[in-house]
Amino acid sequence: MGIISSRRRRSRLAPELDDQDLGKLLKYLLATTRSGTIAMTDLCVAQVSRLLERDPGDWDRRAHRMGVLADFLAGSHLPRSWATREPHNANALVLYAWSEVARARSQGSLEDAAVIDSCLRAAELAPEDPTPWVVILGAARLERWEQPQMFRVWNEVLARDRWNREAYLNMLGYLTPEEAGSRIQVLDFVDALCARMPADVPCAATELTAQVFQYHSILGRGGFEALVARNHWSQVMAAQALDRVAHTWVQPGLLRHARALADLNILAYALMAADRRHEARAALEALGGVVAPWPWQAGGDPLTEFEQAQRRAGL
Repeated sequence: MGIISSRRRRSRLAPELDDQDLGKLLKYLLATTRSGTIAMTDLCVAQVSRLLERDPGDWDRRAHRMGVLADFLAGSHLPRSWATREPHNANALVLYAWSEVARARSQGSLEDAAVIDSCLRAAELAPEDPTPWVVILGAARLERWEQPQMFRVWNEVLARDRWNREAYLNMLGYLTPEEAGSRIQVLDFVDALCARMPADVPCAATELTAQVFQYHSILGRGGFEALVARNHWSQVMAAQALDRVAHTWVQPGLLRHARALADLNILAYALMAADRRHEARAALEALGGVVAPWPWQAGGDPLTEFEQAQRRAGL
């Protein structure tokens, strides 16, 4: 990752995290949109294509860039236009499909049935790439596929990228009681992962993410349960999940995957929720002011929540 210097910087939402090339592209696309030029010109497509062609074989970095661009372009015609013009370009097909999934998340349903077909065509064009299968997982969650179907797609991802962060988080979300699973299935999934997962892989935050999901579920119930939700972090499994990573993730050089700063945001949030402020301070300092919307947005505006956490931690 290259952990950012602990020198305090102004907090800011940065979907690119510490990916400077992605950040430059997002600024370019935003400036193009603000200038009144529809972001589907040949130059825009060329810029996007150039970035996605970098770092071949780095599936973790590719998924990060593709996911951020898909979220950014979900309301744009660029992905569909590019995929239509270049139907044999795997990058164009995957970006289009992922942007449709991103749009569907906000709308609640997947409107374009061609999304799965686009991913399957991309998988044929780039059979070694796990990303099309990751996008199928996202689409399948929205469509509530049966578990045998989901696990078949899941196995396609793992055959290409054993520790794919997006795949693990998609399956974790799918297995929650709020979607198609149960609390027991979440525990079994996390236990099986932790039993064989190295400490520094891209999906390292799966266990802690599961605990944040459960914490948010308790808050969502309201009433007395929400008032004592902090007690969740004193439970054995939640406390152990924090203990395992609170002092290691903040060490420079340990986390080097593309979304390491997003995982540090999860850690800082969970430590503050558990009132472990001294440990949270180290995580907040390591972030250098880079804020990921989730999970801070659960309490309101993510920047405001993050800055309040900084103050409470004594920064």
